[in-house]
Amino acid sequence: MVETVEQVDESNQVGQRVRHRGHHKYEIKATGDAAKNYDFIAARPPGKKTTVLESIGHLVKSCLGGGVVAIHESYKQCGLWTSVVLTVVLGCCVSYCMYILARSAQKIYGRVQVPAMSYPDLAEASLETGPFASLKKYSKCFRYAVDFTICVDLFGSCCVYQIMIARTIKQLIEGTDEISNEGNPSLRQLVAMLLVPCVLLCMITTLKYLAPFSLAADVIILLVASSTIYYAVKHQKISPFDFPVFKTIPGLFEFMGVCVFSMEGVGVTLAIENSMEDPRKIALVLCGGMAVVVGIVMTVGFFGYWGFGERSKSPVTLNFPLEPFPIALKVLMAVMVYVTFALNFWIPFDLVWYYIKRRYEESGYWIWQRVWRALIVFIITVIAVIFPAVTKFIGLIGSFCLSSMGFMFPAFIELCLDWEDPGLGLCKWRLWKCIIICIFGAILCVVGTYINAKELIKEVF
Repeated sequence: MVETVEQVDESNQVGQRVRHRGHHKYEIKATGDAAKNYDFIAARPPGKKTTVLESIGHLVKSCLGGGVVAIHESYKQCGLWTSVVLTVVLGCCVSYCMYILARSAQKIYGRVQVPAMSYPDLAEASLETGPFASLKKYSKCFRYAVDFTICVDLFGSCCVYQIMIARTIKQLIEGTDEISNEGNPSLRQLVAMLLVPCVLLCMITTLKYLAPFSLAADVIILLVASSTIYYAVKHQKISPFDFPVFKTIPGLFEFMGVCVFSMEGVGVTLAIENSMEDPRKIALVLCGGMAVVVGIVMTVGFFGYWGFGERSKSPVTLNFPLEPFPIALKVLMAVMVYVTFALNFWIPFDLVWYYIKRRYEESGYWIWQRVWRALIVFIITVIAVIFPAVTKFIGLIGSFCLSSMGFMFPAFIELCLDWEDPGLGLCKWRLWKCIIICIFGAILCVVGTYINAKELIKEVF
């Protein structure tokens, strides 16, 4: 059953999250007008709720992480103007799929008489109460698939953040614009050295100690975006119209993976919806928040590539000159990414720990939780040491995880809920919409994952 709605984060992954407990079987308890008239807002437990403006702020914070400071390098792989157009297109697609998820949740609340759900809850309930009898037995598998994808996405993000920090440290140590994997210390050695600091940071089990860094992280992101414009205009003398419109198909899929990674917030859509004063205004929140996110992503991507050209590096701060203010900004950027590591680690570890802790006595939770935290950080560090190509890693995560979590899963959930009520519509347009979204997600997943994985392995060997 749904036991509680608790505050999870006031930072990178902010809002409310509904935690699923037990082995509750969702059942349809109301249909028609009875389901539509269910007041899920009044049924939610009392607590601090967020306004539309606050929810927009939470959404922006949740979507903008370390990926945005690497988007310019994927612009370089794809072509400047194709990337600009696709940033807007993908931003609209991502926003719409987030809206699908929120709208689907609000449809099912009345049917099962439950006032709030998390993403895994919704996935499970959509199959258990859906029209496909043969699929109901796979409802738990669907839930686990969502949990697994969220964990791979966010743990993978932690790998990316370690690489970004190491690249920044390497440049500051060497005092050069060129960043390579070799040297003394090498990039891999620097990533390995981050193991102990990251383990210590992840021993923090209460997010309230990390939440105060949220505002500082937002300010740093805006400062980085503004500085990118300034140094790009100062550095570049060539017109952006002289840059290639499009480059290669592999570059296109690398760009799409990185772009989706840089603006995806589907994992916190329902968390934000659960915390709103008026959840029915979620569409307004998504429009306002994603407009800001797309604007910042496009700013860093366009000016980062145009300003620093084919020699641009990730994170974008590495392209800034080695002068007092840019050096301070590089350090702040590394600190921000370091804190973001802990915030991104907390969410998937909480999911993993829910399943792991059943093996231990409650009296041993304290020690075993910290053992598992250290072990997972160690695994993350090992992966980052093996694959230090940051943009290829981001593209791989975006292609593999967010193609399903951000596109295919929401479309399939909506189809389950609309198959009979309100129906598929004229010419079965809801079915065709689901098929189109799933095909796009599948192509991005298969082709994008293959291309990015191939390039990632090539850089290692």
